[in-house]
Amino acid sequence: MHRVILKFRGQPSWRSSRSFLPSQKPFRPQEKSWLWYPGTLLALTGVGYYAYENHQPSRHAVLATLRCSRLARAAISGAIDYKLTLARTYTSEEERLEAVSQCHVRSATKVLNALLANGGIYIKLGQHIASLIVLPKEWTSTMAPLQDRCDATPYEGIAALFLSDMGQTIGELFDDFDPIPIGVASLAQVHVGHHKASGRKVAVKVQHPHLVEFFNIDINMVQSTLGWIKYWFPEFEFTWLGEEMRENLPREMDFVHEARNTARVVADFENIKTSLYIPEVISANKRVLIMEYIQGGRVDDLAYLSQHNIDRNKVALELTRIFNRMVFMNGWFHAVSAGNLLIRPASKSSNSPYNFEIALLDHGLYFDLERELRVNYSRLWLSLIARSSPTVDADRRKYAALVGDITSDLYPVFEAAITGRLSPDGIIEADDGPKSDTQRATGMLDMASQIEEEMELVRNTVAPGDILVSVLDVLRRLPRRVLMVMKLNDLARHLDHSLATTHSSVRIFLITSKYCMKAVWQDEKNRFREGGLGLGSFLGSAWVFATEYSKITFIELMMDWQASLVKSSAWLRGFYSRGLAGAHDAAAGLY
Repeated sequence: MHRVILKFRGQPSWRSSRSFLPSQKPFRPQEKSWLWYPGTLLALTGVGYYAYENHQPSRHAVLATLRCSRLARAAISGAIDYKLTLARTYTSEEERLEAVSQCHVRSATKVLNALLANGGIYIKLGQHIASLIVLPKEWTSTMAPLQDRCDATPYEGIAALFLSDMGQTIGELFDDFDPIPIGVASLAQVHVGHHKASGRKVAVKVQHPHLVEFFNIDINMVQSTLGWIKYWFPEFEFTWLGEEMRENLPREMDFVHEARNTARVVADFENIKTSLYIPEVISANKRVLIMEYIQGGRVDDLAYLSQHNIDRNKVALELTRIFNRMVFMNGWFHAVSAGNLLIRPASKSSNSPYNFEIALLDHGLYFDLERELRVNYSRLWLSLIARSSPTVDADRRKYAALVGDITSDLYPVFEAAITGRLSPDGIIEADDGPKSDTQRATGMLDMASQIEEEMELVRNTVAPGDILVSVLDVLRRLPRRVLMVMKLNDLARHLDHSLATTHSSVRIFLITSKYCMKAVWQDEKNRFREGGLGLGSFLGSAWVFATEYSKITFIELMMDWQASLVKSSAWLRGFYSRGLAGAHDAAAGLY
């Protein structure tokens, strides 16, 4: 049996009884925390920064979380604000309306700030909101700055995109290229250059390079956020807006698709006597579009029109004709905004019937309007033109249901959005609703001089606090194409007002009515040829078309004569106060 003898060197201590290992001090992080914690934080920060810069999924995850949280915070905060505002009790209707208006402004401002911070397609989302004419004006006016609040891509980014997409440098393609864009939008920016191959001065549309990288993650976040808002606040439904963006944005981001649209609209107006001018496409790449450069002014620039002796009344009417031909004759129309339009003096070789041409820019997004929907919308519009009667009122509601699945309770909001005016008698005032002594129009032709008191009829038709919900319900039901037609109608009214025209405010309605008549008559002829309409009915339709069209034409002539008298009166007043220069400016609407 062996015996183990343990020998200890030095003085014995309490540590020697606990371990056979040499004496050591236990690791205690807290004794060096001043070094360990900052070091760990620095290491994690470095790893995170490296992943963000070099690992695309990590960068996308970080940015997606940040952008989604901004939008969700703004949207949910606004929804809560609405619920609290609408739930309060107010001492008067004026106090309630003021509170709701302020709530609109607060909520819209929160969303605006979130969209500006996120940038990219979120700016496009805000532009869509600004174009929804049935939304409260506080929302559309708050979002309006997004039309011009877009950051430009630095020149270095544009140069890199040319090299990657075109396989050539900017210097190889252009003799001269202005590095400062003349226009910046949410999806692209436009530069001016001199194209070597064609030898022409050109406008070069270049897509923002970052859009492709973040498109899928951004659109997913938009739809996810809108979906959560719908889940928690079912009455605030905007999921359709996300679906529309997913469908349309890829088209707008494909400049080859835009070039095809340009060729089609040129063909649509090829044999038409019109002032519309479409710039020529010289070269098209998915993210770079080289076009003919157009020099002109804004269509509502009264000083520019005066300088070139362009009649502002004719400009407003011609714009309305262009829009309506696209919608009701071609069934294929542009999602126009005022920024897409330029006006210039017509050349001797121009096809314009006037002394000006209207250039339509940016052909990325067009909408189809199938035959049945186009005809039903036309019939709806013609019923709005007609004087109110039980039969006409029934037709209005019938075609509203066919066009947009609009129920009777939502009809007042829908009609006000289409016409830009208050609904005619017999529509706003429900049989069991409050009556008014206000003398009201019975059709759109009588709407030239309505008064503010009629607003009470709208407020009394829809339950207090429910107007916004009704608007959102209308937006949810309407086909997107109908919504875009309404946007075009609103643009025509806006430009007619901005141009300070001297004709009646319903003058442009007459143009729309004539194109609606043409659309219905064309459909009747097609049905007759296809055997779906008898000879008697066909002849009856021909008589109605001829008589009603002539009647509208006569009213147009009378309104244009009255407009010329107003302009002549302004000329005389200007001449009396400031001589010939004053007469010219007064007739041009400059003062």
